[in-house]
Amino acid sequence: MLQLNVKNETSRLRAVVLGSAVNNGPTPTADEAYDPKSLEHILVGTYPVEEDMVKEMEAFHAVLQKYDVKVFRPEMIENYNQIFTRDIGFVIDDIFIKANILPDRERELNAIQYVIDQIDPKKVVRPPEEVHIEGGDVMLWNDYIFIGTYKGSDYKDYITARTNMHGVNYIKALFPNKMVKEFDLVKSKIEARDNALHLDCCFQPVGTDKGIIYKSGFREEADYMFLVNLFGKENLFHITRDEMYNMNSNVFSIAPDVVVSERNFTRLNTWLRENGFTVEEIPYAEIAKQEGLLRCSTLPLIRD
Repeated sequence: MLQLNVKNETSRLRAVVLGSAVNNGPTPTADEAYDPKSLEHILVGTYPVEEDMVKEMEAFHAVLQKYDVKVFRPEMIENYNQIFTRDIGFVIDDIFIKANILPDRERELNAIQYVIDQIDPKKVVRPPEEVHIEGGDVMLWNDYIFIGTYKGSDYKDYITARTNMHGVNYIKALFPNKMVKEFDLVKSKIEARDNALHLDCCFQPVGTDKGIIYKSGFREEADYMFLVNLFGKENLFHITRDEMYNMNSNVFSIAPDVVVSERNFTRLNTWLRENGFTVEEIPYAEIAKQEGLLRCSTLPLIRD
């Protein structure tokens, strides 16, 4: 049995589900796009091709193997995008929570059922139907659970609004001993530079006391200030609108001092190294065109 344990974003990783780009299917039509960034690339003919995405994911896999991480991959669904495992489930402490994702992505959960079967059934939960919550919006920081949401009255009109307040309240009830803090995120159906699809598109902790943040990803300045006060402004790396668009906050920590990052994130990677991190740089710019990056491609199961 897998003894799940995830309490934060950066402790030494031992086991993870990494997505797959194999047999990814044809380029979606504009009507099939889940987010404005994918739509942008579909319309101009620069949507990523399978061969390039497979190479990028294998580079990520190789880094995880280098650090002796146990890597699970989803079973292949023909002609189907299975890159972003973070959307379909997530672990808090020793509980595996199945996400209530967009209905036509339910098959992705079935493709990792063989992993879920290795978990104590009492530790696997499925929220009720009215609860919308995706792993990209759920961020663990020891005693805190940070959750991205969208509080606009037009929530139901936004395919980019992925976690609702029912989701926040569900997690509060499930983990009464944690401090659950929600963040109201900026959403756009048409401009990817103004769309924080998930919380990890505009914030992520690194190390033991630092973080990457995009101030304009938060609808309320008070939410941004909460993180500034918690981490200290000097410990936060502020990214620009273009860096947010390129997913600079969506890196992935293998250990408190080891971060996997995209090789083109020059300014961020320099800052990380200046602050004592080992930066494992890999190519991931093609996958980034789907408004997801390294954190989105992973579902951590066990950390120290």
